[in-house]
Amino acid sequence: MTSRVFGRLDGTDIPEVTLATEAGMEARIIGWGAVLRDLVVPEAGGRQRVVLGLDSLEDYVRHSPYFGAVVGRYANRIGRARFRLDGREVTLAPNENGNALHGGPRGFGRRAWSLIDHDRTRAHLGLVSEDGDMGYRGRLLAFCSYELFEPATLRITLSAVADEPTPVNLSTHSYYNLDGSPDIRDHLLTVAADAVTPTDADLIPTGEIASVAGTPFDFRTARTLRGSGQYHDLDINFVLRRDRGASSELAHAATLRSPVSRVAMDLWTTEPGLQVYDGHLIDLPVAGLGGMPLGRYAGLPMEPQRFPDGPNRSHFPPCILRPGEVSRQVSELRFFAG
Repeated sequence: MTSRVFGRLDGTDIPEVTLATEAGMEARIIGWGAVLRDLVVPEAGGRQRVVLGLDSLEDYVRHSPYFGAVVGRYANRIGRARFRLDGREVTLAPNENGNALHGGPRGFGRRAWSLIDHDRTRAHLGLVSEDGDMGYRGRLLAFCSYELFEPATLRITLSAVADEPTPVNLSTHSYYNLDGSPDIRDHLLTVAADAVTPTDADLIPTGEIASVAGTPFDFRTARTLRGSGQYHDLDINFVLRRDRGASSELAHAATLRSPVSRVAMDLWTTEPGLQVYDGHLIDLPVAGLGGMPLGRYAGLPMEPQRFPDGPNRSHFPPCILRPGEVSRQVSELRFFAG
């Protein structure tokens, strides 16, 4: 484990810690946004970088579309930036077409977290979100833990407690690219979901739960992101199968494979939904790690989550955290030769 000052923001040092396994897996985490800045895994020919990252804190602050960040207080979108809770209307700070995205303009992915403790294979970070933060009610304490397991597994645990009822949906927002190619659409994807939550033009769920059969969203068997015929841009919440035992247990959500590097990743999670976005809006004026150009389709976010617009949809999975409760969301990235 190594640590250094990655940069300085508003008079505060932003730390970076490096975690590693004996087998050669390495993760770099920075305090700004609790960002997973780099992740390298062992493979037959050496080691392979598997996420998109940036070289400087300035690049993250100015240009990052949530690369590697922990987003919240409510990940994804809340329609019209408002909802009712216990008979009271709550109005949030909008930041996308009048809606609230990833917690608002200063959501958790765009501020400094505190590095609480760390060792060779684990880093634990925390954030205080005060009452009224981005319009949300109640003081909330959020925590993020990154932990490596031999030979090549990363476990991410997100938790929170609050002193007033509040919606909570923390999620990780890494952009995966398993071979360093400029376009991830030749990766093979499988998603353990028979349905999605369709959206309107602003990507707010309509409330419907719709089958993936016969649609561009059918990834029940492995296929490339290109599919066949005219390409269909991808940015939607998949309803993960409920054959997963208790809701607190990890279950398989998706598998991503590169036919070039032969690196594969299984994503396991406790969460009921998975947002899959093909990166079609990526257009950064700066290069990424290793000089990689960051244009359309450069990386694939897969975000384990409660459902978008959950506070406005009573039939969606529960998302309200109440005093005395603990919100806990766990995901694992398991890498292997594919």
